[in-house]
Amino acid sequence: MNKRRIPESEFIINADGTVFHLHLLPKQLSDKIVMMGDPARVDMVAEFFDSIECNVSSREFHTITGSYKGKRITAMSHGIGGDNIDIVMSELDALVNVDFATRTEKEEKTSLTIVRIGTSGGLQPDIELGTHLISVRSMGFDGVLNFYANRNQVCDLDFENSFCKAVNWNSQHAAPYVVSADSELVARLNEGDMQEGVTISANGFYGPQGRYLRIPLADPDLNSKIQSFRYGNERITNYEMEGAALAGLARLMGHKATTVCNIIAGRATHSANTNYKTSMPALIEKVLERI
Repeated sequence: MNKRRIPESEFIINADGTVFHLHLLPKQLSDKIVMMGDPARVDMVAEFFDSIECNVSSREFHTITGSYKGKRITAMSHGIGGDNIDIVMSELDALVNVDFATRTEKEEKTSLTIVRIGTSGGLQPDIELGTHLISVRSMGFDGVLNFYANRNQVCDLDFENSFCKAVNWNSQHAAPYVVSADSELVARLNEGDMQEGVTISANGFYGPQGRYLRIPLADPDLNSKIQSFRYGNERITNYEMEGAALAGLARLMGHKATTVCNIIAGRATHSANTNYKTSMPALIEKVLERI
């Protein structure tokens, strides 16, 4: 059977041989990757590196690959939202699993280890500001995974159905998907100093997370229904915007991924820490030590 040659219009390679959006060459990528939304935070990560081998910026995608205590690590920004994760994960996978010369899938696959370091809003009143929370499961409100084949094979359909029934999910919204993070990676990262939880990845910061400024919400009670929802012993702990697409695409592609967040807002307690940037280095160093 002939291998599929990926057309130029579907896999764009720049004139310098780099992948289209990230502007990276395959040799510039480590198999250990820490991600964050803010391009400036990549520099914060790189301050921990003992040496730097490349520093590439393109749009909101900033990448630095270097060495940390003998480990080769890539730090990369992905921007905001699940749509950006679709770009980043597709191009990361192509960098290691597609032959750029022939535009065909490689026989031998490479598995990446990816940890997203983010900020998040806690949904339960007992989750304190400053908590380091690791996403054991993620629920996507963005719909990204629903565009890919075999999404049901990596998702918890019973959890999805129970949630939709409990909150009377609006059929005009994208269907939620629930995916588990890589369990080995979660166990390696959490040495008992992180809270484990179920994280919602919303497709917006305001209305989709129940924030009301001037335009009324379609369901003003959705957050309270989410807070009270239980699936066995599990509850939904926090909101962010990228973790579910990351975990879901990673599982479909054969990579290991999870998200670790610094809780900077309490949605149930109406509290927020606007000076959270000073506490991010401690979380970054924790991830670099354990990835």
